[in-house]
Amino acid sequence: MSEPATKLRIDKWLWQARFFKTRSLAAKVVSGGLRVNGQPIAKPAFSVGLGDVLTFSQGRDVRVIKVVALGTRRGPAPEAQALYEDLDPPAPRAPAPQTPRFEGGGRPTKRDRRQLDRHRDMLE
Repeated sequence: MSEPATKLRIDKWLWQARFFKTRSLAAKVVSGGLRVNGQPIAKPAFSVGLGDVLTFSQGRDVRVIKVVALGTRRGPAPEAQALYEDLDPPAPRAPAPQTPRFEGGGRPTKRDRRQLDRHRDMLE
């Protein structure tokens, strides 16, 4: 029986922890400016171990993650969430602004539309 690994490739760990859908996306993020314990990392083959702190961008958010465990496979979400501790959870996003409504409280009715057309014709 083999011993559990003490280090794992960073792109593989990010993929197993479900931060990215594919390993190639994880590798792009690593090449694009990921930091491990404050040091910039340029290669996806860099090995990450327990206790390392990762800082990377994911969409519009900057994530700060502490490695708690090394996975053996890409499993379900609860298993993936057990691999890390989120040191700086992203702030909840504000709801999307409401679309402007017609004065009557929605889409103009056929009658309202005719009145608008009459009003526009008078202005010309």
